[in-house]
Amino acid sequence: MRAFTAPFFRLPLLALALSVLTACHHRLVSPQDVSVQGIMPDLSFQMTDAATGKPLTADALRGRTVLLYFGYTQCTDLCPATMFDITRIEKQMGPAAANLAVLFVTVDPDRDNLTQLAKYAAIFGPNVIGLRGTPDQLARLARRYRVAYSVTTTPTYTVSHTSSIYVFNAQGQAAFIVAGLDAGKPDITGIAQDLTAVAGQ
Repeated sequence: MRAFTAPFFRLPLLALALSVLTACHHRLVSPQDVSVQGIMPDLSFQMTDAATGKPLTADALRGRTVLLYFGYTQCTDLCPATMFDITRIEKQMGPAAANLAVLFVTVDPDRDNLTQLAKYAAIFGPNVIGLRGTPDQLARLARRYRVAYSVTTTPTYTVSHTSSIYVFNAQGQAAFIVAGLDAGKPDITGIAQDLTAVAGQ
């Protein structure tokens, strides 16, 4: 039941190459942050907010800087470590973090019911929204942002998923991707500066 990121789960090489072309126009502080302005589509989804049990769409989050992350509540290493890093980034941002919305999208909806997902999201602060979708809603959102995930039940229950964090500005436009948080010590300060810049746009 361990989440991991295999090489083919990472951002496609084409997107990385294109991001190099845009980097000169959208300079980022942290080397872990990859510009995707003009490469990835605007934020769009419809799923169930675990805390309210009601549908939530991207339109409801306009005006807020959004972090999109795919994971699952029974993950024992990568997911909680990444969510903890996000709380550290928020602290570095100070008052600018108040307008963040952190979307935790479960890739294991069969086991993550709304109650469990809401409790998990609440652990990491009031800005975190647990989202649960139908299989079609989840697949559609994953395809939109080139996210890979899989759930296998035999011989053991195993879940895998892309580990990157997708950042969108207040207009819902893709800004950058935070990659490599699972590869070592994250650049908390640099990522916080990049998020603060996006939040100020």
